[in-house]
Amino acid sequence: MPTSSPQVTPLDTASESWQGKNILITGGAGFIGSTLALRLVGLGGRVTVIDSLVPEYGGNLFNLQECEDHIRINYSDIRDTFSLKPLLTGVDYLFNLAGQTSHMDSMSDPHTDLNINCAAQLNLLETCRRINPTIRIVFASTRQIYGRPHYLPVDENHPISPVDINGIHKYAAEQYYRLYHDLYGIRSCILRLTNTIGPRMRIKDARQTFVGIWIKRLLEGDPIEVWGGEQLRDFNDVEDVINALLTAAWDERTYGHVFNLGSEKRISLRELAESMISLHGTGDLVIKDYPEDRRKIDIGDYYSSHDKFTGMTGWSPRIPLDQTLERTIAFYALNQRHYV
Repeated sequence: MPTSSPQVTPLDTASESWQGKNILITGGAGFIGSTLALRLVGLGGRVTVIDSLVPEYGGNLFNLQECEDHIRINYSDIRDTFSLKPLLTGVDYLFNLAGQTSHMDSMSDPHTDLNINCAAQLNLLETCRRINPTIRIVFASTRQIYGRPHYLPVDENHPISPVDINGIHKYAAEQYYRLYHDLYGIRSCILRLTNTIGPRMRIKDARQTFVGIWIKRLLEGDPIEVWGGEQLRDFNDVEDVINALLTAAWDERTYGHVFNLGSEKRISLRELAESMISLHGTGDLVIKDYPEDRRKIDIGDYYSSHDKFTGMTGWSPRIPLDQTLERTIAFYALNQRHYV
């Protein structure tokens, strides 16, 4: 059994709202979705997860092992409108975390990215409008929509200028959610996530996050490859992100708004790799130039301002980065075979 959750208490206002509620999580066998499912089961929610378990997209049934007797798992794809209708009927809250997350895959296969990250989102919203217009939705978007920062930290007023197909489709999906809120009263809000890390993330490759493949290399005794190294990033612990998702769903003031998440701590990629090696107790790193195909969509330094979300809801990141890294490395030291 994975034992990975720190002692994290959700915001008091959010923790009272889930007992007996019908909750649907798309992408629920993935990294963030499964962690959310575990939390909501503990809070008394009636949880259904949808996941297609497409190998490239991060779903892993081991992620749900701790709560598999207390949730309903539906093996379906959000592109399948027919299967969505019964699943969305009677749902109180929808956490829409399903998506194609690889920026490189979006460039090599843009039509699949379009179907998952854009067209499927429109179909989902239209289904909600027709059969469950009182549903409450939180949509997980990405910092990638901003592209290369014009200023730092990046706030919600920053120009939108995606550098890849994934960012374009995610931003288009955001516009669907905002339009359906404004025209049809679908209660939804959008969270633009920054680098989210923690137990249950994909580590077999870099499709979800480069930190995952770094952990794999660290545990297998291979050097961590750092491209560039001086780029600054911010990171959120997945448990802090779960607090944000719950808060965004519960607090009705968030509906119709878009928010950045983020952290006060900024760290270079080189420093991050050195910290991981230190926490693990052994390891090496190799600094390399960016591969040409990656350089074209690299955004340089990036870190977010979460002041808007904090000001409205009181949410703030609570878990220090070193604690996140230590917990995550320990989790994969015990459970690596389930993830590679």
